[in-house]
Amino acid sequence: MRRRITRKGRRKRNQIIVISFLCLLLFLCVGYAAFGTQLSIRAKGNIKEKPHCMLGGIKVNTVTEGDGLYEDIYEEGKCIYKGANPNNYIKFNDEIWRILSIDLNGSLKIVRNELLTSVVFDDGTGYSNAWETSNIKIYLNSEYLKTITINQDKIIPYMWSIGAVIWDNNDLASQIADENEAHSQSVSVGLITASEYLRANTNIEQCGSNILNNDNKNICKITNWLFKEKSYWTLSPRDSVSYGIYVVGFDGPLYGGSVLGSQYVLPAINLSHDITLSGKGTLSEPFELV
Repeated sequence: MRRRITRKGRRKRNQIIVISFLCLLLFLCVGYAAFGTQLSIRAKGNIKEKPHCMLGGIKVNTVTEGDGLYEDIYEEGKCIYKGANPNNYIKFNDEIWRILSIDLNGSLKIVRNELLTSVVFDDGTGYSNAWETSNIKIYLNSEYLKTITINQDKIIPYMWSIGAVIWDNNDLASQIADENEAHSQSVSVGLITASEYLRANTNIEQCGSNILNNDNKNICKITNWLFKEKSYWTLSPRDSVSYGIYVVGFDGPLYGGSVLGSQYVLPAINLSHDITLSGKGTLSEPFELV
């Protein structure tokens, strides 16, 4: 009798041990799964998406060094292409242009890759650097605009920044503010400002202002895709000289050119935010409107 009780007790005890082991194993599995899930959630929460700008429906990540698209540090919501040769090529009007910047509202400012023929800025008097009455404004928005026969309806008439710039400016933020103090009437075709030329440079330390860029012109032209090896007009007038307009020099500096002089032209336009693009932005596979 005692032997039977002992066997039953052992059997019961073994069952309890097995059940306890299975419960422990189940608890450990559930706990590990829960821990793994939490770890995964935390890991995903810590993975931050790279800052980007939307470019005609294409998400383009921004960079902080080298050639590429940068978040502008001067105007909130704007992205700017910087460097010696970023992938900002775009096919427009069956020509190669390049994207200068993406505005807060998603519109694109683009410039022609090749310069147009040289023209005078002057309004005929020889004394005025006013964009509104200039020969170059008339030329760009009449004779030249007629040559844009493909997707002209995607161009947004724009109020271009035409504020005067101090000659020895060493503060790019204040220069941008000065340029934005005055705006033109709304027209389709314009030019870049002096600050836009400077902002296209990745070498801020040596090239981030008028003075620095001019002092280090041989270095600065290497890291700026807007350098063209030919002198061309900007929109920006000199603040104290009524016949002076800033020119991007053939050797890299920004200098005050006379409105009576003749310089090459780099036309700029703004494209609507609702365009759709395809392509990679390289010279061989440029962005294209679809």
